[in-house]
Amino acid sequence: MDNLSDSDAALTAVAEQLRQIDPDGTRWAAVLRKTYDMIYNGQETGRYRWDQLMKTEKTHFGTLFEINAQRVFEFDGGIETDYRIAGHQVDAKWSQADGGWMLPPEVFDKLALVATGSDAESTWSLGLIRVTSDVRREKRNRDKKSQLTAEGRKAIRWLWRDAPLRPNVLLQLPRETVDHIFDSRYGTERTNRLFRAAEGMIVNRNAVATVSRQLDAQKRVRYNGGARSALQPDGYLILSGVYHRDLAAALGVPVPLADEYVSVRVVPTDGSDSIELEGRRWRQVRPGEPVIEPAPKLPTS
Repeated sequence: MDNLSDSDAALTAVAEQLRQIDPDGTRWAAVLRKTYDMIYNGQETGRYRWDQLMKTEKTHFGTLFEINAQRVFEFDGGIETDYRIAGHQVDAKWSQADGGWMLPPEVFDKLALVATGSDAESTWSLGLIRVTSDVRREKRNRDKKSQLTAEGRKAIRWLWRDAPLRPNVLLQLPRETVDHIFDSRYGTERTNRLFRAAEGMIVNRNAVATVSRQLDAQKRVRYNGGARSALQPDGYLILSGVYHRDLAAALGVPVPLADEYVSVRVVPTDGSDSIELEGRRWRQVRPGEPVIEPAPKLPTS
């Protein structure tokens, strides 16, 4: 079967418009990250995994995805579909399972913007398909929804396929480690455990809020009683994407964005592969190397 999307002028126009407004897909990736974080509602619930959601919440993910995309890209509203893009009717469809999109009659013969992703694998995909009778199969249910056939899934024009999603550190750590983090009854201690366990890994502010479950979650990171103070005696710096990106780059750890942190243990050094803080040179600790001095204090501006 030929890829039917190749000869669809409207689909091509929509694809070109989507590429034009987000050439590298970072804005779509941000929509997916935000939607996952909203549906977990970690600060209030402590949840961070898809399997912790109720069935109704999983169903609601697609609606949140549609709304968040509309807020970011400001698409015109469609008549029977969610959006009008490049002058054409386009309906947004999400499925956590790749290929599992449910297609109602109102999208038949129209364009569908199909999306899927995996928070555990930190990937997402987004493509376009015209939902013709050649690519869909009927479902025997009351609302007459269809799904794409195997050939229909092959006909999707993927704009981004298995693109990187900003990672959820709580899904990257071993489950037993995360269980230990949550085992404490105190939000401050849970935050300390997070930054110990996630040394050298990007930690998003949402992960901090999920772990601390307190209103001023970011206060649990700062000095004056937060994780920076608690972990300083063991040589930890907790670098902020607002103030310390240059320090992270110089130390050779992942460079955090504005809403991210990264923790790193340091020791004094005379070498050039180092940073200067409080009048001394410091470098990242090497595997198995003991930390014998507290970390220096970070500048906050």
